[in-house]
Amino acid sequence: MNASANADPQPADTANGNGSTVAASRTPLDHVMIAMDVVDTLRHDQLIVERELNGDERKAKLIERLREIYSAQGIDVPDKILEEGVRALEEDRFVYNPPADTLKTRLLKLYVTRSSWGQYAIGALGAVAALWIGWFALYEWPRQSALSAQRTELQQTIPTRLTILQKQIEAETALSGQSNLTSGVASTVRRGLAAARAGNLTEARATRADLEDQLTRLSAAYTIRIVSRKGELSGLWRIPKVNRATRNYYLVVEAVDARGNTLKQTILNEETSKRETVTKWAVRVPRDVLERVRADKADDGILNVARVGVKKRGYLEPEWQVQVNGGAITRW
Repeated sequence: MNASANADPQPADTANGNGSTVAASRTPLDHVMIAMDVVDTLRHDQLIVERELNGDERKAKLIERLREIYSAQGIDVPDKILEEGVRALEEDRFVYNPPADTLKTRLLKLYVTRSSWGQYAIGALGAVAALWIGWFALYEWPRQSALSAQRTELQQTIPTRLTILQKQIEAETALSGQSNLTSGVASTVRRGLAAARAGNLTEARATRADLEDQLTRLSAAYTIRIVSRKGELSGLWRIPKVNRATRNYYLVVEAVDARGNTLKQTILNEETSKRETVTKWAVRVPRDVLERVRADKADDGILNVARVGVKKRGYLEPEWQVQVNGGAITRW
């Protein structure tokens, strides 16, 4: 039983083995606690409850039965408390009724049981965080950086560069009086600025590259001469694929600056329709031009007239001193 003391204990003197007297006291039990103990006793003996809780006579017998149970344990419980305990059982006064299954209740249960599921939740959150950090570091951050760089290029770098290129080209053309280039450059700059405002990075870059190529060509000054070195061709002829009944004749040339340095040139190959940057190329000429060069070289192995063109600063194209047909190749 849960109670093990008299209902109304009194102090008593008891003698120990040596004949001395020891004051012993027993703490009185609260009536409510005893009533709860009565209910607990009844619940643990369902047979008593089923047999005895029917009618006043049986209730009286039940109380008598309870008195016997407590008396057997040395506990003196007043009938009033026994009756109170029986009524409490009938009224379910000391019965625990679980709270309704609401959101608040579920949250409280989760909080109470956090030690069992918390470690798994923390692990899952850690995995999600690691995935997010990896995704951001490997994909999102580079993407955002690239987009930011592109915005800067479109809004600042390219417009500024186009304006500078326009001024530099105008300064170069002023040296040669090529005013006809100015209007074309202004139109190209407007096209590039419009592409930058529209977010067309490809078109804006292409426009900038076109102006940079023009500036490079305008600022260059060199002499075009026929290649005349031992073991190298000075001229050649080819049969074009589009017309097998004819021949194209070429002089192999190179660009040389005032210091004797060979300069690279970007040439459109008419056979492949591709631009290539080379140090020597073959320009197409009439057959009689090639024959004169061949005869000049065959005379003593030296070309007496090797210069065939001059490119002056401020001009886009060279001035040819021999007749040319406008085509060129870069491979033979």
